[in-house]
Amino acid sequence: MKRRISKNYIFFSLYVVLVLLTAFIGIRFVSVYFSDGSNQANQEIYDKYYVVISDDNQSSFWKSVYEGAYNYGLENNVYVEDLATGFSGDLSKEELMRIAIASNVDGILVSADDSKEMTALIDEAASKGIPVVTLYNDAPNSKRISYVGVGSYNIGTEYGRQALSVAKSIYAENPDEQINVVVLVDSVPSTDQMMVYSTLQESFEKDALSFRLNLDMVKIDTTNTFSVEENIRDVFLSEDVPDIIICLSELDTTCVYQAVVDYNQVGKVNILGYHDSVTILQGIERGIINSSIRIDTQQMGEYSVNALLEYDRAGFTNQYFTVDIDVINSYTVSAYMEDSANGK
Repeated sequence: MKRRISKNYIFFSLYVVLVLLTAFIGIRFVSVYFSDGSNQANQEIYDKYYVVISDDNQSSFWKSVYEGAYNYGLENNVYVEDLATGFSGDLSKEELMRIAIASNVDGILVSADDSKEMTALIDEAASKGIPVVTLYNDAPNSKRISYVGVGSYNIGTEYGRQALSVAKSIYAENPDEQINVVVLVDSVPSTDQMMVYSTLQESFEKDALSFRLNLDMVKIDTTNTFSVEENIRDVFLSEDVPDIIICLSELDTTCVYQAVVDYNQVGKVNILGYHDSVTILQGIERGIINSSIRIDTQQMGEYSVNALLEYDRAGFTNQYFTVDIDVINSYTVSAYMEDSANGK
C-alpha cells in the first residue's frame, strides 16, 4: 500500500512539474509578441518570434551577435530573444533546443556542432516546420537552412601571416632557436578549427623559415571558465612554454592574457588573439597581446535573421553567409577602443 502511494505521489509530482513547465513556456511564447512599452494599449504585435541559442550568452562576443540579430529583427517587425536569459541555471544548448521546439517558435538561431544529438534536434525542428540557422559553429549534416560563419581558410591564412611576422622577429634575434607555435582548440576540435590549423600548416610549409617552426595544437576543456584556466595554466607550467600562442576564442584569449601576466611571461610569449572585447583591446594597447582577429559580430546577427526572413518569404535562402573579419594591432587599437567607448 505504501509503495503504491509512493509511486502515485511521484507520478503526480512529475505531472505537476510538466504542467507548470508547459504553462511557463506557453506564457513566455505569447508574451514575447508584445513590446515592453508602458502604454498597454499601444503594445506592438510582431510578425515573427525567433530565438538565439549560443555557447555563452554572457560573453561579449555573443552579446554583440545577439544585439545585431535583435536590432535587425526590430527593423523587420520580428522579435528576437536570447532564450537562455529566460531560465535560471545553466541549460545546455540541447536543452534549450528542446524548449524552442516545444514552444513552436518561428525560427531558431543556434551555435551548433556536428554531434549526433544536435543534428537530430535540428532535424526535429525542421520536421515540425521550424527553420534553423546555424551560427559560427555549423552542423553540416543537419537540415539547417543556412550557416552564418567566418571563412576558416581566411582566418587561418591571417593567423599564418601574423605568426610568421612574429617568428621572423624572434629568428632575427636568436637564429638558432626553435620557435614553438601552439594553437588552442576545443577538446573535440570543430571542423572550422581544424581548417584553421591545416591552413596554418600550409602557410608555414611555404615559408623559408619553416625549418625553425614547430606547430602543435593544445586541446582545451571549454566546459567552464575554470577548466579553461586550468588547461592554460598547464601550458605555462610545461617545460617548453610556447613562443607564440594562437587563440580561437574570446575566452581563450582572455585567459592566456592573464596567464602571461601571472607567470611573468610578458615579452616572452606572443599572443595572437580573437575578438575585440574591452579586456582584449586593453591587452593590445599595453603590448601584451600582439594582435587579435575581429569578427563582425553585428553582421553575423543581421545575416542570420535575414536568412530566416528570406526563407520565410521565398522558401529558400543562401546555404552559406560569410561575415567580415579584420585585424586589430597596436597601430589600430586606439580607433577600436574609441568605438567601444562610444558604444559602437
